[in-house]
Amino acid sequence: MTIAAVLFDFGGVITTSPFEAFARYERDHALPTDFLRTVNATDPDTNAWARLERSEIDLGGFDAAFAIESERLGHRVDGRDVLALLSGDLRPEMVTAVERCGQRLKTGLLTNNVVGMDPSGAIAEVLTHFDAVIESSVVGVRKPDPAFYELACEALAIAPDQAVFLDDLGVNLKPAKAMGMATIKVGDAAAALDQLEALVGFPLR
Repeated sequence: MTIAAVLFDFGGVITTSPFEAFARYERDHALPTDFLRTVNATDPDTNAWARLERSEIDLGGFDAAFAIESERLGHRVDGRDVLALLSGDLRPEMVTAVERCGQRLKTGLLTNNVVGMDPSGAIAEVLTHFDAVIESSVVGVRKPDPAFYELACEALAIAPDQAVFLDDLGVNLKPAKAMGMATIKVGDAAAALDQLEALVGFPLR
């Protein structure tokens, strides 16, 4: 396999995972462990979270819809509380890896995101290092829909088997792998970069 492009997820890859903030919120509000993730995983293609990331509802609509969905599962949580948990901290080693990949290969950012939460400061600066940024809120499709990955390949003028994709969720990696991409599940950043260096054949740190 000849790698021509590296595709990165954002939250949980370039930044620390929002799941860490979810866990803190659950502890602080006496919620069951992984409750917020359970709400997001229930009816995953049609729930409030999916509709927000495709820009089918606005932030106010998400606030109300998430409250209803969470209450149905036993604990009412306002959607605005969840949105406040999404911003993670940048992982400097991943930012460096993006920059070094960009010196030799094409780079793409594939992110499920929402309107009304525009990046600024250091995060906005990181986005300038990508050749293509594919946002679910802009294109109206979200991971793990295969069409989302196809848009990235079209934007970078590559075939799927020329790309490696990094994401922190296995459900998002599965369709990419089925299309022919090399995939790396990101938990520990250093371990993920070890795998990426082995695939691209040059140092990233």
